[in-house]
Amino acid sequence: MKRTTVKLPEDVDACLRHETERRGTAISELTREAIMVHLGLESRRRLGGAKAGRSGSTDVSDRIEEILRREAGR
Repeated sequence: MKRTTVKLPEDVDACLRHETERRGTAISELTREAIMVHLGLESRRRLGGAKAGRSGSTDVSDRIEEILRREAGR
């Protein structure tokens, strides 16, 4: 594999680190997955359980950035 350095804003880095901790995976693995999905090289197959934890809120998709920032600050 080829190594690539990516510079991220602090808030994006915090969200990335929070998500890798939540998933129990490495930053490099999540980054590869996101890039492959973005480029259409891999399907979004890992989102199958996304609705498993229903919050009861109907505006989560509209507020996702706010929610991620708040969660990253914990």
